[in-house]
Amino acid sequence: MGMKYYIGIDLGGMSAKAGILDENGALRLKKRCETRATDTPEKTAWDLAGLALEIMGEYGLERTDVGGVGIGSPGIIDSRRGVVVNWSNFGWLDVPLAELVSSHLGIPVYVANDANAAALGEARFGSGKSYADSVMITLGTGVGGGIVMDGKLVEGYRSAGGELGHTVIRQGGIKCTCGRRGCLERYASASALKRMSAEAMVRHRDSLMWEEARTLEEVSGKTAFIAARRGDRYAKRVVNDYIRSLGEGIANIVNLLRPQIIILGGGVSNEGDALIQPVKRYVYRNILASCIYAPLEIVRASLGNDAGMYGAAAYAMDRT
Repeated sequence: MGMKYYIGIDLGGMSAKAGILDENGALRLKKRCETRATDTPEKTAWDLAGLALEIMGEYGLERTDVGGVGIGSPGIIDSRRGVVVNWSNFGWLDVPLAELVSSHLGIPVYVANDANAAALGEARFGSGKSYADSVMITLGTGVGGGIVMDGKLVEGYRSAGGELGHTVIRQGGIKCTCGRRGCLERYASASALKRMSAEAMVRHRDSLMWEEARTLEEVSGKTAFIAARRGDRYAKRVVNDYIRSLGEGIANIVNLLRPQIIILGGGVSNEGDALIQPVKRYVYRNILASCIYAPLEIVRASLGNDAGMYGAAAYAMDRT
């Protein structure tokens, strides 16, 4: 028997990326296509199947060469059935995505949540590849992530678990989109960092953050970090508050699961050591069981925007 290949598709609100991985996890080819919220689920499924067939054709693969296709999709996913239960941005409810794509391809298709897929990608082929137990935390518009224990994705009952951003770190805190107050997402996302920076700028007109972002609309997740490096005390306070909140959330996750490695992804992780080192100090001080007894690494993600594509392919490998 020849080598088997797997296709990973990362489905997003603006585009979808597909990649061919061999059974050793080497990426052979990748391509993208546009996606639109106005398209029907059937049209999107047709486009995804077309994208898969296109890269198979370019790489010279027959259907029999492909072991399976994995799709990382936003929303609540019942991965056992391959159904997108709810993806609010596209207005999808109970869309049998695996079945729709598979009917065009004639290849088994599996669907997982996109954050879970990214976590599996980093665990298998990225920063976590030397470890069996890892947790990825993505610091973007929200706080997402996924849990891989003993090399397997932990999805919970009906794939509804692993919502790391909706663990509460401040009871009675800021209202979250999920309806609770004080969720990690409201304090550790890039959006939270922007909000904290803007609030500090309004209070302190002499902050150097005003030189980095001339208007409040221009504030980004980088604003406070850059101004803090320039010595601005208000920016340093924002960064320290942010790191304390993120550290608190990570400490909870570590006490609950005790992974070998925490992998930080998303825009804020680009700060590198300016983020990682103080987060490490906070977490190491605040977890049970010493890091001598149960070593814990905290590192940046390494696959960037391709993590979901790698993870979707890995998910198909695991399911077949």
